[in-house]
Amino acid sequence: MYGCNGKMGRIIAELLKGDTEAAIVAGVDKFGTATGEFPVFESLAACNVEADVVIDFSSPSALSDILETAEKRGLALVMCSTGYSEEDVKKINDATEKLAILRSANMSLGVNLLLKLVNQAASLLLPQGFDPEIVERHHNQKVDAPSGTALAFADSINEAVDYQYENVYDRHSVREKRKTKEIGISAVRGGTIVGEHEVIFCGPDEVIEFKHTAYSKALFGKGAIAAAKYMAGKERGMYSMQDVT
Repeated sequence: MYGCNGKMGRIIAELLKGDTEAAIVAGVDKFGTATGEFPVFESLAACNVEADVVIDFSSPSALSDILETAEKRGLALVMCSTGYSEEDVKKINDATEKLAILRSANMSLGVNLLLKLVNQAASLLLPQGFDPEIVERHHNQKVDAPSGTALAFADSINEAVDYQYENVYDRHSVREKRKTKEIGISAVRGGTIVGEHEVIFCGPDEVIEFKHTAYSKALFGKGAIAAAKYMAGKERGMYSMQDVT
């Protein structure tokens, strides 16, 4: 478990208590110490415990350690961190030539179902002149904006129309009408909001909205555990939560 002493790491450790199919054999956390339940190392490279799958809930700064060590040891990866740069994403995609990697911006079953529905809606509504907008809300400790899930929704919309649209993140500095082929994305940060995502299709005389609300981080932990069980022993390549669900 990479990021074992973070919020998600602790949640996953708690969820796995009593699980007969999976267990955390070691943790990695550069800021943490051993929990008493399993050993904790400062890096994956320093970990000397045998494992099958690495669940990563850390940050993009850990990417090199994860990919390099996983390749050396033949570890499957469940990558749940967000905030990756385009260069990072390319490294991950290239690594699938040697590794089995499941990467998802959101581990929720509901969100992954919604990604499919939004894609279907976009294929029908955008050609009819509907404008797509995405609004995401998270707690005030989240450092990346927009969220990886919001970007995943944007990709799902864009895929439906052969990637003809562009993401627009800021409108205050440009005084002009909304362009036809835009996907507007807005981020809200405040309080202890676990996660809310709205996808809005605004058309002539009607508005269609899709919304997902997370009330607890436990749902992401459950998804990550299900993904790890699925990835054990998988062949190299890129996987997603669509495969798990």
